[in-house]
Amino acid sequence: MPIANARSRERVARNFIKTYGRARFRRLLEALARAESGQVVADEFGVSRERVRQWKNTFGTVITMYQVHPEVERLLAERRPAAVAAG
Repeated sequence: MPIANARSRERVARNFIKTYGRARFRRLLEALARAESGQVVADEFGVSRERVRQWKNTFGTVITMYQVHPEVERLLAERRPAAVAAG
């Protein structure tokens, strides 16, 4: 996003705090971080799912991470016997 949007994000955050309070802002950010259902969050704040989606896009970024299962990681850690040279 361009730098101008940083001011816009701050303005929206300040308006949210003015309307709902700082504790509710923290609650919203926690809900978004936990990937709570947009409908559940919307119901809690008395707004539409679309408004929750807009807040989500304004206040942060969703990051998806790929995590390898431990049993697969262990395979990488195993030492392989040295290959026998063909004679």
